[in-house]
Amino acid sequence: MLLKDRVVLVTGAATGIGEAIAGLFAAEGAHVHMFDRDEAGCAAVASALRDAGYSAVSSGGDVRDAQRIADVARAAIERHGRIDALINNAGIFPRRAFLEMSAAEWDEMHDVNLKSMFHTSQAVLPQMVRQQSGKIVNLSSVTFHLGVPGLTHYVSSKGGVIGLTRSLAREMGPHNIHVNCVTPGAIHTKSEKNFVSPEQVQAFVDSQSLQRRITPLDVARVCLFLSCELSDGMTGQILNVDGGWAMH
Repeated sequence: MLLKDRVVLVTGAATGIGEAIAGLFAAEGAHVHMFDRDEAGCAAVASALRDAGYSAVSSGGDVRDAQRIADVARAAIERHGRIDALINNAGIFPRRAFLEMSAAEWDEMHDVNLKSMFHTSQAVLPQMVRQQSGKIVNLSSVTFHLGVPGLTHYVSSKGGVIGLTRSLAREMGPHNIHVNCVTPGAIHTKSEKNFVSPEQVQAFVDSQSLQRRITPLDVARVCLFLSCELSDGMTGQILNVDGGWAMH
């Protein structure tokens, strides 16, 4: 029970990596507050966790809505008196050639993938500072280390996540608040068929040192490590979970 009675907020928790994080953290004893724009999907996951005997609450909304994020964080604090960890997982992944990209598409990518973390971090950090403890885990992407065509807006936003992680770790360290980052590789999710072909998936595996698909649970386990006492000596770090694709 690495997170027994810890209070955790997970964004993008209805599917994929976020769903795996919520489930694993709940099983490790956390009170999990789940947030996703897919309100029905998020509620279904939370309900299944409660049916299994775990503590889970769901909320719907857009991570670009600063007020909604603040309300969700406030509700968690009012319910439990504290907030111990924030997992910034929500993100989008549309492909677009750079010369075909509109300014609106660029802005949307950065608003969802990066600016949302500004909103969520500002919502939870005052309480973490008061209690002089906390863990923030930001989800970036291995694409930042690789550089990928057709994803310039995505890679740029994920690079910003790494910059945010490092600077926030410096600023919050004196308050015993840890800020770290995970860079997932090609993760086997239900939605990946909307983005890549079977041939591209095989190319991903061929590029890895580990010749198997990397799963949402693989990522969730590293997020668990960064959210519990096992990582108390770490902050400002970037951990790849990509099967040994990029070695950084």
